[in-house]
Amino acid sequence: MSEIQMPLAQEAIEAHNARHLDYIREDYEALGRTLNRRGVNIDAIKKRVSEFSVAVPSWGVGVGGTRFARFPIPGEPTNIHEKLADCAVVQQLCRITPRVSLHLPWDHTDDPAGLREEAKNLGLGFDAVNSNTFQDQRGQKLSYRHGSLTATDRAVREQAIEHNLDCIRIGKKLGSKALTLWIGDGTNFPGQQSLRDSLDRYLESAKAIYAGLPDDWRLLIEHKLYEPAFYSTVISDWGTNILVAKELGAKAFCLIDLGHHAPNVNIEQIVARLSRFGKLGGFHFNDSKYGDDDLDSGAINPHQLFLVFNELVEAERAGGTDFHPAYMIDQSHNITDPLESLLSSAEAIAGAFARALLVDRSALAAAREQNDVMQAFLTLRRAYNVDVAPILAMARSEAGGAADPLQMYRETGWRARQARQRKLTLGTAGIV
Repeated sequence: MSEIQMPLAQEAIEAHNARHLDYIREDYEALGRTLNRRGVNIDAIKKRVSEFSVAVPSWGVGVGGTRFARFPIPGEPTNIHEKLADCAVVQQLCRITPRVSLHLPWDHTDDPAGLREEAKNLGLGFDAVNSNTFQDQRGQKLSYRHGSLTATDRAVREQAIEHNLDCIRIGKKLGSKALTLWIGDGTNFPGQQSLRDSLDRYLESAKAIYAGLPDDWRLLIEHKLYEPAFYSTVISDWGTNILVAKELGAKAFCLIDLGHHAPNVNIEQIVARLSRFGKLGGFHFNDSKYGDDDLDSGAINPHQLFLVFNELVEAERAGGTDFHPAYMIDQSHNITDPLESLLSSAEAIAGAFARALLVDRSALAAAREQNDVMQAFLTLRRAYNVDVAPILAMARSEAGGAADPLQMYRETGWRARQARQRKLTLGTAGIV
């Protein structure tokens, strides 16, 4: 078996860390004394943070775009092998992104077992596989113009079902354990389709896919309020999602994307509801200002990210070993270097998790029991206000990552080196 070949020189990372280690320890020890006065063991928090992980999407290392245009940058990946190399750079620097989520057929390979070995040699594994029936592919026999799993044409539905089953077959060889099911099916005009019948067709199709799941797999159903359908979307909200998941069976779960909700929806309450009924299967992290923007995690509303993690921590405490949601970053990096955005987002996500771990659960429970509204609120705010950067930096450096991932990434010159080796991609409309 070949040895792991990381894309960056570990000696360079160690040299980088040596320049930062003294003040990291100083800040860590100072924060430890502060937390100790609150009865919190900083080493215990660091241990939990070091055990936390979130997957990165293969499409996330490429430059995204809008429906109007996409502006490529030199050195971005042009195939799955180059994508894996970029994902390995992110993991090597931040140490909390050990898995990659592939999107098929964008990342199609004729040798999934070989790709699995290639990823392993880069220190990576594979997360859920993602199917694509929201756009037509070259050589595709039938079009999804009027829907895929809910199309009125049975032949179109069968084509979409077969694609998902093929994703499962490939995923098994990759070592994945879940299929993410999102469709863009819906309507743009009132009366275009029967809202009832389209859901029935979805259920019929989803049951055929569900029947093809291995016993140890999960089906992660993602809902989305709008886009590309703008009048109605078949799986539009968490209510429809949980009803479908319960209809399909024990291996079907709901996937929450932070951007796929109506404005001002209380997402943390959705987390609590789905976890209460055992149907919270995963979380896709991003941020939004106006709609489904797919902005960098924590860039717009870091407090909401903290509140979401507060509910996730509570769900974990209530669910114990049975609670193991799939976490993934799902963003469109339109004007930044995608690797810089992923490193920044990983830091924001880990930071929100660390702050949620700092919440005094006993004090919170007591305040709730006594209906002490202000004390309950301030218990959360006190944890949110903690600068957890020393915990993250210490956990990351101890795991072999970079004390300052973004600075280290720029020091490596990775993007410039790849620009000299990789072909320049074309500027087109579309997200990837």
